[in-house]
Amino acid sequence: MRSAAVLNARETPLAILTICAGVAFLVANDAVAKLLTDRYAPIQIVFLRNLIAVPIIAAVIMLAFGKATLHTNHLRLHALRGALMVVGAWLYFTALMYMPLAEATALVFSAPIFITALSVPLLGEHVGWRRWGAVLLGFVGVLVIVRPGSAAFQLAALLPVGTALCYAIFMISARWIDRAERLWTMMLFAMLFPLLYSAPFAVANWTPVQAGDMALFVAIAVFGSLGLALIGQAFRMAPAAIVAPFDYTALIWATGLGWLIWGDIPMLWTILGAAIIVSSGIIIILREAKQTSS
Repeated sequence: MRSAAVLNARETPLAILTICAGVAFLVANDAVAKLLTDRYAPIQIVFLRNLIAVPIIAAVIMLAFGKATLHTNHLRLHALRGALMVVGAWLYFTALMYMPLAEATALVFSAPIFITALSVPLLGEHVGWRRWGAVLLGFVGVLVIVRPGSAAFQLAALLPVGTALCYAIFMISARWIDRAERLWTMMLFAMLFPLLYSAPFAVANWTPVQAGDMALFVAIAVFGSLGLALIGQAFRMAPAAIVAPFDYTALIWATGLGWLIWGDIPMLWTILGAAIIVSSGIIIILREAKQTSS
């Protein structure tokens, strides 16, 4: 019988490919959303994306796992996480109205910095000086991109940072959910509650959907759902320390799509800041893996 180590070693390349594919789908989701912000309010995009995605995820759950998987014992917590998701998505889609895709993506990657900093008050975890140093390094990277006080500063640059903060709290709150709860169940409620929350605001800011745009709304629902599912699966197939750094391949996709679709070429400050943020995130991931294994 093959050992677990051999099986894990053979699954690792597939896990890496899985997370890279998931990240690519999420960046494609963001690119399509940016296209839609020219014609629709960000909250309407959030609403329609989730309106399409929720039945898709519910159908997958029913077919693959049965209706019992639709049940949760953490409804209030899911309601809170849903509020974080809808605010984070609205902030990000609003940012995409004013910022290049690569720059907004780079700032969202400050999320691991917030996760580390907030794990102390919210989870009671101990964070050593190395990880605090990585947090400080990450904030330096954010400041390099945002450049407060300079002529290039724009308030819209703070919106993806707000998204990163919402995402960080969202990820931390997952630690409060029973591990027996399936990933698909968590995904369903993470889209169901934003659908409910965004509905009244979407109606108040409604723009009739053009027939040609329906395919784009279906695309962001499918891309977003596939991205989250593949990333979640990758973390189940291999240790986080191995797959997590490949999350940063999003910067490559965002830069490429930004150039192909809008002709955006990242400024030197954006490249430098992104490199600092990525370095900070990888340090945090590696230190977290070491703490977990020790």
